[in-house]
Amino acid sequence: FEIPVLAIVNEVYFRNTQKVPDFPEGRRRLDAKIVQLQAEGLEDLKIADYGTRRRFSRAWHEEVLRVLCTRLGTGDHRPDRPGPGQFAGTSNVLYAMTLGLTPLGTMAHEYLRACQALGPRLRDSQVYGFEMWAKEYRGDLGITLSDVYGMSAFLRDYDLYFCKLFDGARHDSGDPFDWGERLLNHYRSHRVDPRTKTLIFSDGLTVPRTIELYQRFHGRCQLAFGIGTNLTNDLGEPPHHVPLQIVIKMTRCNGQPVAKLSDAPGKGMCDDEKYLAYLRQVFEIPA
Repeated sequence: FEIPVLAIVNEVYFRNTQKVPDFPEGRRRLDAKIVQLQAEGLEDLKIADYGTRRRFSRAWHEEVLRVLCTRLGTGDHRPDRPGPGQFAGTSNVLYAMTLGLTPLGTMAHEYLRACQALGPRLRDSQVYGFEMWAKEYRGDLGITLSDVYGMSAFLRDYDLYFCKLFDGARHDSGDPFDWGERLLNHYRSHRVDPRTKTLIFSDGLTVPRTIELYQRFHGRCQLAFGIGTNLTNDLGEPPHHVPLQIVIKMTRCNGQPVAKLSDAPGKGMCDDEKYLAYLRQVFEIPA
């Protein structure tokens, strides 16, 4: 329910607080981002739309996607920009269908949280989540999520088997440069060539930050970037336009508390302090 509920909340909020949206400014900003992405040396940089949850409105979201399809291309060979396009797809399945885009996504935090309540003993819940995912999708959807217990706990469980089994991992909290370097080192330490693996960055990305990450890691691994709010809800500077910072996360499953322990302050979520303390102890996570 998270995606439709958050999209509705945003639609209603901005409809009532911004009677005359500054779409000309939004279009100017979108154009500037596209120009940045089309700079020399960035031909292989591909972005995806992850912006449904916090978009300004459905109509604006669709306009943004249509402009990105036209200006950046979606994999077709264009005379003015040889090779595949820079717009890889969208996490919005409806627009993927209606606009002929590739639907993209990874496992969600809620999935790994649910495994805390539905799997075997708590210490094995992350491994259980990875194994059940692979069993279900049989090699498809091969990107793991690394920040439900923090990067250190993720790497402890992400052994040679998982390094080989999955296509890569997604960053969603903490310093992305540090995360990327740690993951590449982890692959090398397990005798896996990082150039065969995909790192997906999706944590509050802007186009300049996306370009910085691309320049740091390009050629060292496969790369993908999911840009959300900065694509679908950027119509001006505060205080005139401030996107909502709202999320919906699971706190209980099957009558039991569940939690997310993030590498970024404020991104964790749990309503049971005793369970949170126990989870930290089990996964060796400092407070």
